[in-house]
Amino acid sequence: MIVAFSVQPTGAPSDPALARDLGEGADAASVHDAVAAAVRVVRDSGLPTRTSSMFTEIEGEWDEVMDVVKRATAEAGRYGSRVSLVLKADIRPGHDRGELDGKIERMEAAAARLEQS
Repeated sequence: MIVAFSVQPTGAPSDPALARDLGEGADAASVHDAVAAAVRVVRDSGLPTRTSSMFTEIEGEWDEVMDVVKRATAEAGRYGSRVSLVLKADIRPGHDRGELDGKIERMEAAAARLEQS
């Protein structure tokens, strides 16, 4: 399966050690520190992953992927009193590796065929 997810903490950090010192011109709504902490959990999992400006994708078997999403969400949650999780999953039994790149390769091949016609 492939899961694309996004986390966004809100409110004051639940972990007092994470209080931020916002410098002049800093955006108080920014969640890049929390997202970086969540992405670190994902990358440390060893599962295939890709991060874009809006989502992090992770590929593997159901239990291992959901465990990583749960731990990443908990890590981001330290940066707020509440966390919003957006999750989309492509569940395709028997295809738990290679689809993160495979789906893009097939789409690019299809796009190239359309450009040629």
